[in-house]
Amino acid sequence: MTTIEQTLPFTDPSGHQISGILAKPPGGTDRLAVLCHGFLSNKNSATNRALTAMLLPQGIATLRFDFFGHGDSEGPFEKLTVGIAVQQTLAALGLAGPRGYRKIGLVGSSFGGLVAVLAAGQFGTPAGQDHPATEAAGATISHAHPWTRRDASFSPGLTCLALKCPVSDLAAMLRDEFGTTEMRQWQRTNTIPNITGKPGRIPLLFSFYEDCTHHVAYEAPKAMTLPTLIVHGDADECVPVAQSLRLQEFLGGKTSLVVLAGADHHFSQPAHFREMTEHIGRWIVDHLN
Repeated sequence: MTTIEQTLPFTDPSGHQISGILAKPPGGTDRLAVLCHGFLSNKNSATNRALTAMLLPQGIATLRFDFFGHGDSEGPFEKLTVGIAVQQTLAALGLAGPRGYRKIGLVGSSFGGLVAVLAAGQFGTPAGQDHPATEAAGATISHAHPWTRRDASFSPGLTCLALKCPVSDLAAMLRDEFGTTEMRQWQRTNTIPNITGKPGRIPLLFSFYEDCTHHVAYEAPKAMTLPTLIVHGDADECVPVAQSLRLQEFLGGKTSLVVLAGADHHFSQPAHFREMTEHIGRWIVDHLN
């Protein structure tokens, strides 16, 4: 199948240049999945590329982009904040309507998962979507069925969320990961340990942590009515699976939590990676199609 990929640069509300790639199936489509990468990753991550390859044959376009200070986007990484990433995700979502996309799925990995939940809470939901209390109460541990209904008054909005090992409370994770001594060094030097395993330290202003304390996924109530899938490994060494268990409790729409036995944060085993991407791919296809 011949697909079309085009660079799609855009700007956030602060004027920062963002590097994006729009991948479209032949013949066009009105369905789009916006893909948010993880911390210190980029738009061409293995997950984003795998999902694009899965969704295009199903008639779903994808938009993947680099966050501030990542990949080819503008900005020194050390000045990154969750708030900036949320605004950039909203800018990416805002590209959908003018390009004719009517059904939108939002996918976030790790840090991008937190950003996706927060952005969804601000972006809103399509006109004509019902949120009766009896439906909103039905969180399950299996795949939920599409439950949104639309009418002629439809305006572009989010149809569903899919989250890969989301960091629901990044501030808490950072405190647990670094400990008191390292947190003090971060505050003193505005650098963090290189969490990629390479030597040296990474410049990152301590204001990133302070900003994190104001951006917690459990506190994004408007996003909670969207059908949401969470995929998390029970051997995740970075983000405790307990965060996703708690997030599910806060989700108001139909949700599905899939916990993969033995899977680490990066789903580094091929079987775990394949299962994770298949779950997310099916969720997006089921809801957008």
